[in-house]
Amino acid sequence: MSIEFSHVPVLYEECIKNLNIKPDGIYVDGTLGGAGHAFGIGSRLSEKGLLIGIDRDPDALEAAEENLKSLKCRKKLIQSTYSDINRILEDMGITGIDGALLDIGVSSFQLDNPERGFSYMHDAPLDMRMNRDDSFSAQDVVNEYSQKELARIIKEYGEERWASRIAEFIVKRRKEEGSITTTSQLVDVIKAAIPASARREGPHPAKRTFQAIRIEVNGELEEISNAVDSFCDVLNPGGRLCIITFHSLEDRIVKEAFTRRLNPCTCPPEFPVCVCGKVSDAKKVTGKPIIPSEDELDKNPRSRSAKLRVIEKK
Repeated sequence: MSIEFSHVPVLYEECIKNLNIKPDGIYVDGTLGGAGHAFGIGSRLSEKGLLIGIDRDPDALEAAEENLKSLKCRKKLIQSTYSDINRILEDMGITGIDGALLDIGVSSFQLDNPERGFSYMHDAPLDMRMNRDDSFSAQDVVNEYSQKELARIIKEYGEERWASRIAEFIVKRRKEEGSITTTSQLVDVIKAAIPASARREGPHPAKRTFQAIRIEVNGELEEISNAVDSFCDVLNPGGRLCIITFHSLEDRIVKEAFTRRLNPCTCPPEFPVCVCGKVSDAKKVTGKPIIPSEDELDKNPRSRSAKLRVIEKK
């Protein structure tokens, strides 16, 4: 089966530069998608080098295999979640890697494929599963969560000021119609819930709620939190971890995880000297996050909120 899987890699040049790629090294793209970043990494590897690609989505893996077939380096593509990196490497008999990239969130392919139900721009069944083998989907969240639970995730994960009202309208529509099963039904409910004056400004009114539901369906924030330390642990000395995030919740988790890795001391601030004995095994590569250039924003508007943070193993 041939799959059209176009992906404009965000912060592509910045990622390739900051990975500091060794031709014979082992590199992991934990969010393979259409393999845009992975191709850039793999094209800089020799025949001895190894590129490991991880993705939940079997469609992504199939497309990536096709897109990477011209590379001369060794390749291993695995269907899994990137937070499972320790087990993946253990199964392969690998004790350390020379670099890794995580491009957090939904891929362009998933957004642009209407039937996946990620986009508020297309009418489709409510789905939003990154791995369609999973049983839990957006329909479960929208139709089975209580009003209180819906309000919480829409506020926390979507940072939506109208979260309580949207949750109230979702529950009301469920009672009236039995269930909400399509993206367009959900968009209609959200538009009805948000006052017209508020809808005139800012992004599409459904953007934040769709983001929140997607994060909940795929457990995205928990996965990032679990993954940062796991990836740092498996880096060889001099190895780098590059993480691209697309909203403040993701970026905050990465920033805090990097900070803990850079300064692991748990002594109270009033202690004059450290007595816990915890010493950092990493060093900062980026201070402020790297953001897209004006040129990239013009070519790829989806990169607007992207931030890249990089850490290096000592």
